[in-house]
Amino acid sequence: MKKFQKIGALVLTASLLISVVGCSSSSSSKSTASDDKKTIIVGDTPVPATEVLKKIEPILAKKGYKLQIKEFTDYVTPNTALANKEIDANLYQHIPYLENFNKQKHTDLTYTAKVFIAPMAVYSKKVKKLDELRNGAVIAVPNDPTNEARALKLLQKAGLIKLKGNDTVTKIDITENKKNIQIKELDAPQLPRALNDVDASVINTNYALQANLNPTKNSIYTEDKTSSYVNILAVRKEDKDKPYIKALSEALNSPELKKFIQEKYKGTLIPTF
Repeated sequence: MKKFQKIGALVLTASLLISVVGCSSSSSSKSTASDDKKTIIVGDTPVPATEVLKKIEPILAKKGYKLQIKEFTDYVTPNTALANKEIDANLYQHIPYLENFNKQKHTDLTYTAKVFIAPMAVYSKKVKKLDELRNGAVIAVPNDPTNEARALKLLQKAGLIKLKGNDTVTKIDITENKKNIQIKELDAPQLPRALNDVDASVINTNYALQANLNPTKNSIYTEDKTSSYVNILAVRKEDKDKPYIKALSEALNSPELKKFIQEKYKGTLIPTF
C-alpha cells in the first residue's frame, strides 16, 4: 500500500512540474510576442511628422511591421498617451521638452533616435525686418516652459532682448529690453492665428507649416543649423531595446528618409543623422 502511495505521489509531482513548465513556457511565449509586436502605433503632430512617418512605411513593411499613425493636436497628450501605453512611441518633440515633461509629470520616457531639427522662427504680418519692430511691440511665444525658453533665446540671438541664465528661462528673466518688447504667452497652436493681433509670433515649424508658413521663405528671423533642439523618437524606457522599436529607429535614420527630408523640405527640416 505504501508503495502505491509513493508511486502516486511521484506521478502527482511530475504532473505539477509539467504544469508549471507549461505555464512558464506559455508566459515566455507571450512575452516574446509582446517584445516583437508587428503593428507599431506611433503618435505625432500632423505636419511634418506624419509625412516623415508615412515615408518609412515601406521600409518597415519589408521588415514585417505595420505602422499605425495616431495624430494629436497638442504637445502634452502624445507623451501622456505614451506613458499610459496607448501608443508605442511618438515623434513630435525635442530633447529639452521631453526632459522637462519627465520632470514635471514624473514620467520615465526616453528616446532612441535623433531625426531632424525643425527650426523655430519669428513671423510677422506687420513688419518685414526685425529692426522695423516698433517700441513696445507685442511678440507672442509658446507658453510651455521649454518652447518659451527656446523662443526667448531666439529673440536674444536676434538682438532684441538679453536674458539672465541659459536654462528654462521665462519673460521674467529678461534683463535688457531696449525696445520695451511685450512678451505674450500663448498655447503653441494659437500662435499662427495670433499674427493678426500681435506684431510678431515665434512659432514652431509644425504649427507654421500647418498655417502655410515656411520658415525659410516667410519668417523674418529663424534658427540656424546649430540649434540644439533636435526632434526625437520618444519611447518608454522598458521598450527601447525591443525589436519593433529598433526597427522603427533604424527606419527613421535610414538613407531613404534622409534623402526625402532634404528634397522635400529644402531646409525647413534638417536631418540630424
